[in-house]
Amino acid sequence: MLPVLRDSACRIHLGIQAATAGLIGREQLAELIILAAVAQEHLLVIGPPGTAKSAVVRRVAQALGGRYFEYLLGRFTEPSELFGPVDLRKLREGTVETDVTGMLPEAEIAFLDEVFLGSTAILNTLLGVLNERRFRRGHTEIACPLRVCVGAANALPEDEGLAAFADRFLVHVFVERVPDHQLEALLAGGWQSDLTPVAPTGGMAQLETLSRAVGTVDLAPARPALVNAIRQLRGAGLTLSDRRIVKVQRLIAAAAVMAGRSSAEDADLWPLFYVLPTEAAQSSAREVLKALFALSHSPHLFSAVEQATLQPRSRAVRLAAAATSCLAQDGDARRGEAEQILREIDANFSSDTLPDELLPLRARLAGLLTEAA
Repeated sequence: MLPVLRDSACRIHLGIQAATAGLIGREQLAELIILAAVAQEHLLVIGPPGTAKSAVVRRVAQALGGRYFEYLLGRFTEPSELFGPVDLRKLREGTVETDVTGMLPEAEIAFLDEVFLGSTAILNTLLGVLNERRFRRGHTEIACPLRVCVGAANALPEDEGLAAFADRFLVHVFVERVPDHQLEALLAGGWQSDLTPVAPTGGMAQLETLSRAVGTVDLAPARPALVNAIRQLRGAGLTLSDRRIVKVQRLIAAAAVMAGRSSAEDADLWPLFYVLPTEAAQSSAREVLKALFALSHSPHLFSAVEQATLQPRSRAVRLAAAATSCLAQDGDARRGEAEQILREIDANFSSDTLPDELLPLRARLAGLLTEAA
């Protein structure tokens, strides 16, 4: 079983790479979409307009090849725009049924932009789809194949009712505009992503394999550290609802599965960071759980781990993967990438602290630049 998990996770990782090519700084979001999909939980992404939220979800869906539904909600959005219109033929026969063809109830991956602008009728129906994977309307009741729903908004809602709806999204991720030092890469990458469509990798089969394995993961080895982490968070005034505490175990199991293991370890506890609902709480948790997060790593979700923990180990894993990928390429295009990776390695590690796995890779990158000169 473990080789199957490792192979499936590796194939999914290739899909993530294809989906995020040219989308600077959005690897974290793509990886978290995959983590949530494997765990069959939902994700809420908060960030200003124009930060490629919809582009990431759309490209991940294209890479996986799953049935995809996307919609921008507004104050006047009707339920039929998401769930489908009433079947007029059935209505004339006295039965109220909904034609869901091509609509949200048939989707495997869904993206709902400005999700908190939905009406009460929309949000109430959505709760059934998100929580139970069932769509009910009139005489229509169907099971939904939804793997993951990504909701997006510019900010978390202050309204208590909407805040309760936001809590149904287990994973919360906050994105910002690309910083100044990455503007050149943003321009070049944006041009590349616009010209390069994402080729489907058939990843839904691998996603199914990984999802089925989540329920069989042995969480006992990681549970004592998880309990201790939750107590530490509570001691720092960072509380989670009982529901979120229980559900985070699915994310931890998904992290273990994505690492090709059937047993969870302390290194898999990093998803706890993303279960905290606010940006301030996440920032505080990073410091509270610093010792625990120093153990975190993942062979295929390294950007998500690095952003959660900001620890040297996770950063080294990401840089090693980036260097290996760069060195495997052909042509002159890799020179600029090699230069950027080399700068980041030197900015984060001195000659004394350079991890063993980066030592030969750094030498090869430097040699590549010397040859090009």
